Amino acid sequence: MVPAEPSDPHSPVGLRHVHVTETELPAPEPKPTSRSNQLEATLDVWAAGTLSTGVWECGPGEFTADRSANTEVCQIISGYGTVTGEDGTAADIGPGSLLVLPRGWRGTWVVRETIRKSFVIVDG
Repeated sequence: MVPAEPSDPHSPVGLRHVHVTETELPAPEPKPTSRSNQLEATLDVWAAGTLSTGVWECGPGEFTADRSANTEVCQIISGYGTVTGEDGTAADIGPGSLLVLPRGWRGTWVVRETIRKSFVIVDG
């Protein structure tokens, strides 16, 4: 079966399907919050109102993350790393890890092996 490619991610009607382990992502770009010149790529699959979802990939290195304006729920598909909050709470992550980064969370990601994740972001 050939996965359906997402069409307009802002169209609220219609099935969206991607195979997160196999779908090709757009060309990687420099990650703005990287402390080590990482590259990242994001495929936006669907968005409506305050909700968006997609597939993201980032190479090895370290970057900061700030969820001041939104909540993110993500599942790691491949790769390994450590996510550490400003409060010192840390999680070693890998395939199958499910993360909830609630609104207001800030911290650091250390990517040891390129990470691919699926994500849902809720603004506000």
